[in-house]
Amino acid sequence: MNLGIIGLGYWGYNYLRILNELNNVSLKYYCDLDKRKIKKTWIYANNAKITSSYQDILRDSETGIIIITTPPNTHYHIIKDCLEARKDVLVEKPLTLSVEEGEKIVNLARKKNKILMVGHTYLSNPGILKLKSLIDSGKLGDILYGIALRLGLSPIRKSASVLWDLASHDVSIALYLFGIPTSLSCIGESYIQRGIEDYANIVLRYQNKINFSIYTSWFCPEKIRKVTLVGKNKMAVFDDMNKSEMIKVFKKKLNSTLLNNSPTYIDHQNIVKEGTIEIPYIDQSEPLKNQINHFIECVRTRRTPRSDGEHGLKVIKILETAEKSLKNNGKMIKIR
Repeated sequence: MNLGIIGLGYWGYNYLRILNELNNVSLKYYCDLDKRKIKKTWIYANNAKITSSYQDILRDSETGIIIITTPPNTHYHIIKDCLEARKDVLVEKPLTLSVEEGEKIVNLARKKNKILMVGHTYLSNPGILKLKSLIDSGKLGDILYGIALRLGLSPIRKSASVLWDLASHDVSIALYLFGIPTSLSCIGESYIQRGIEDYANIVLRYQNKINFSIYTSWFCPEKIRKVTLVGKNKMAVFDDMNKSEMIKVFKKKLNSTLLNNSPTYIDHQNIVKEGTIEIPYIDQSEPLKNQINHFIECVRTRRTPRSDGEHGLKVIKILETAEKSLKNNGKMIKIR
């Protein structure tokens, strides 16, 4: 299958690296407006054609797959052109910058019968896939609540808030694990740049009383990428910074007798009874490579991707609603 890639920035470079490791796809074109980026990626060119106009790729009837890694504000028009040219598309997140544009793209992909996948990489992360299997198997019991932490001294964006840049990952994870919430609230602050939030806290609420809280900031001293789930039977922690122990499953019990009758300090310490900690084996495969392979397999079999256009559109709806809540001092808003 012949493939073209549009955009050779940070993520484009990583896509090129992985595509050159695969045997089931042939990179025929790569495209960027910046000649410096083209020069930087020359090592991966092989026999690929280089162009500064993605229209050259669209006119090639032998190239049926496009990967888009351009800035988000360009996504709508480039995806639209690719789908109109009857190409299958994988686009880096977010799908678009508005629900209105996202709906148009999803409808167009459906009309053209084309595969549309959004690069929500955590849905190809072996640790998140394991969390999903733990929930679906009932091993954790009914989920009570979850907490996602995405903090660090990350690259500070000038054109997008921390909601769109970082929180979008955990919104995608929450949708994958639990589906659409019924309502949400969001607070945030702009400490570095006026009008661009660099800290945000989103609380997603579900009908079955699950609360999923997302804390995110790119102005924090320690890099943390962690999801904690608390179930009635067991608790699980996904730590993306600890590759050797990416998932831990904790068995803990509450001593209700001591909880209701605990006059001494030591009794308070024993209310929560420590149990075993299970560290399941997690495949150490690269999420981005998994994502690309999943996309190619979906193109080959015409199967719906895990992070298809509908999933990408739901993420945008959550983020737009979170922005409305943030501008209304954290008001709880129903998801429509």
